[in-house]
Amino acid sequence: MSFPEQELNSLWSPWRFQYYSAPKVPDFMLAAGQSSDDAAHLVVARRKHCFLMLNRYPYSVGHLMAVPYRKVAEVADLSSDEWLELQELTVLGQKLLREVVKAHGFNIGLNCGTCAGAGYADHLHLHIVPRWEGDHNFMPVLAGTHIQAQPLDQLYARLRAVLEEWE
Repeated sequence: MSFPEQELNSLWSPWRFQYYSAPKVPDFMLAAGQSSDDAAHLVVARRKHCFLMLNRYPYSVGHLMAVPYRKVAEVADLSSDEWLELQELTVLGQKLLREVVKAHGFNIGLNCGTCAGAGYADHLHLHIVPRWEGDHNFMPVLAGTHIQAQPLDQLYARLRAVLEEWE
């Protein structure tokens, strides 16, 4: 049996249209921080200095970001209170993702600077990416494609429901 290369040349994912057809926001994190419509911006939790939101373009299902309200580019520019809240929101994000999507582990980190992969180098944010045993499959390896198994609005509703139970 040979590898089905021809069948993998075109992979249909019409639901992705919503991502690239949406109007571009110069700094979606700043917009989310300033808005009172948490559902529209996928903001899961707010604190005094930082907030927790779903990544609209996730690496995996449940990919969260802890974001300071204030735009800063470097970790050294964060206040002690902002740094502490980023860490507290990271712990909250892990707890939520273990409960809601049954995450086995996490990749947690900051991309500081454009060369490090920061899409918004002037607005630091901390990624909380859930992982599962055996979550590697052929799509990212062969096609650089990530499969999202649940629509963001449904996942957002589940995260908020669990958080409301806890508070």
